[in-house]
Amino acid sequence: MKLVIVDSSAIVRSILEQNLSAHSNIQILHSVSNCYKILKMPLSDTPDAIICGTDIQDKTEQEALASICNELKIPVLVLAHADTPLPFFASLIDKIEKPGINNYSPDFFTKLIEKLSKLINKNTKSSLKQDSFNAYKVLCLGASTGGPSAVGTILSSLGTHFSLPILYAQHIEIDKDKPLVDWLNSVCTNITIKLAEDGEEAKPGVVYMAPADKHLIIRYIKSDGTPVLQLSDEPPEHYLRPAVNKLFKSAAEKLQGGVLAVLLTGMGADGAAGCKAICEKGGWTIAEDKSTCAVFGMPAAAIEAGAAKEVLPRTEISKRILELVTNGK
Repeated sequence: MKLVIVDSSAIVRSILEQNLSAHSNIQILHSVSNCYKILKMPLSDTPDAIICGTDIQDKTEQEALASICNELKIPVLVLAHADTPLPFFASLIDKIEKPGINNYSPDFFTKLIEKLSKLINKNTKSSLKQDSFNAYKVLCLGASTGGPSAVGTILSSLGTHFSLPILYAQHIEIDKDKPLVDWLNSVCTNITIKLAEDGEEAKPGVVYMAPADKHLIIRYIKSDGTPVLQLSDEPPEHYLRPAVNKLFKSAAEKLQGGVLAVLLTGMGADGAAGCKAICEKGGWTIAEDKSTCAVFGMPAAAIEAGAAKEVLPRTEISKRILELVTNGK
């Protein structure tokens, strides 16, 4: 059993580490003062569980714990008062009452280890079940020259109750983004398209387009699985802002195999590296076929990099998206 200990008190961390390390089947990988540090450290060896004794009502700790459970898929056992609510996935988190500093008894550690074993076992079974069907959490679209027409064709055929949030990065001039959104809404009456806003939650069945001169990325994933968006002023990538690579890589990092991405017509190679990142994390990518591209640059780069799981003409992409979202790969 490989564990990480988190507590703001060095004394508590020492007590936990000394008592748990006495068991031959338990290995303490790290001992840190807050959950946010776990997200910043390189985990060369993934822990089976995390023991968290910090204040989980703190917003920063809540966000970090949500990322640990949702993205890293590591179960967490919280040491807290009996009446402390657990606002996270029930399948990945549990609680045991935290003793006073002088009350860490052998009986407590027996119960602690039992709880950890049950939580780890439950998570293992859940992971095996998830592996058999990799549910997608977000649809990402990337395009450049000829993109609006391609995106309009795809969105208009997704029906009125599409089940995923849609994040869309389009190379576009300043002051041209709002008119494009208005045009797409007039063409795609079945779905809502809007300019993404910093800090907003991405809801199913809504298209969030990156504003001109802003990168669109996923800041973090809430405990209920909702992506929280961020508009970034980071430098352009290969002279491009928004960059498709930024969006695709962010989605892959935050949602792992839960990303379905479509790379459409456009000049250059933006999106190829992002598609590769999505494939490496277990997601799925579709590149538009040359036969329907205005410019076969971006899709061609992804295909050449081995980062396109499928290559389809735009008229067939919507049908395939609906199949993947309904049935998986």
